[in-house]
Amino acid sequence: MKINSIAKEIIEWTVCILVAVIIALLVRYFIGTPTVVKNVSMKPTLKENQRLWLNRWAMTTHADLHRGEIITFEAPSKNQLEEDNIEDGVYTARYYNQKQGVKKFVYDVLEINKISYIKRVIALEGEHVEIKDGSVYIDGKKLEEDYLQPGVVTDMRGGLVNDFVVPEGTVFALGDNRAESTDSRFFGCIPLEKVESKVAFRFWPFNLFGKVK
Repeated sequence: MKINSIAKEIIEWTVCILVAVIIALLVRYFIGTPTVVKNVSMKPTLKENQRLWLNRWAMTTHADLHRGEIITFEAPSKNQLEEDNIEDGVYTARYYNQKQGVKKFVYDVLEINKISYIKRVIALEGEHVEIKDGSVYIDGKKLEEDYLQPGVVTDMRGGLVNDFVVPEGTVFALGDNRAESTDSRFFGCIPLEKVESKVAFRFWPFNLFGKVK
């Protein structure tokens, strides 16, 4: 009788733990999750080791993206488009060897061995982008970017295309630290299905707590 009671208690605890894990995974994947800034591409807006809360509900509900929003997305398979990738003016990041079945769950939900980038949305689908004279032009008009440090220059830094239309179903994204950011200048526009979240707010350090602009 005592053994049965212990076994029942173990089963109950196991079920509780499994339910808790499933709920945590659902919240993380569909609603939101914390993250740590790990690179310098968004300086001075975001610095290494700052903690952010990511809003994934916006992506779950397929909310529209807007210029100026900071997003995270799955890193492309290659950080540099090749000449033969750019066909018929389609300037889109490439993703190869997509996972299936259990591997997809481990990669997309558990995010094991998954790399994500954090950048700012600069242009939306159908917009004409030009990078010239140290600035970004959208549909012929210079984009005013007051979130950049004074004197920051936007150039191609080895990117292949500086005059294009953002393909349907994608966004053009850049890091605020233009001199040290690997972004859409190199790997192309990001498919919307690869966008994971919007940055909701910063919660560490405490003196910078609040919405990130």
